[in-house]
Amino acid sequence: MGTLMKVGIPQWRDRVSPVFDVASSLLVVDLAKGRELRREQRALTAGDPIKRARQVSQLGTEVLICGAVSWPLEIALSAAGVRVIPFTCGTVEEVLSAFVNGKLTRSAFLMPGCCGRRRRLRARRGRSR
Repeated sequence: MGTLMKVGIPQWRDRVSPVFDVASSLLVVDLAKGRELRREQRALTAGDPIKRARQVSQLGTEVLICGAVSWPLEIALSAAGVRVIPFTCGTVEEVLSAFVNGKLTRSAFLMPGCCGRRRRLRARRGRSR
């Protein structure tokens, strides 16, 4: 994580929003060398998957850490160049810290009821790019 990276986390009551498709706000955090440089709260207004993905991408978001996300929206985000880390739960601060420290893959941040199979497949697929 040596260069500037923008990470987006949809939030609801200081926690990762449980369903990204209907989240109303996105916290965009600028990170460099494992340190937070800046954060900004942005409204998410688009409901259509293509438009929502475009909105997230236009904010400069490179990585989206979210809860549940529909397949159409995830595909649209990937097509827009946004890496998606789905099925994540916890407080925004804990999740952000775990991401920065390379520990977000721990099951402590996996949404209840998720077996993790889809998440592991996505992580593997994302590394091969």
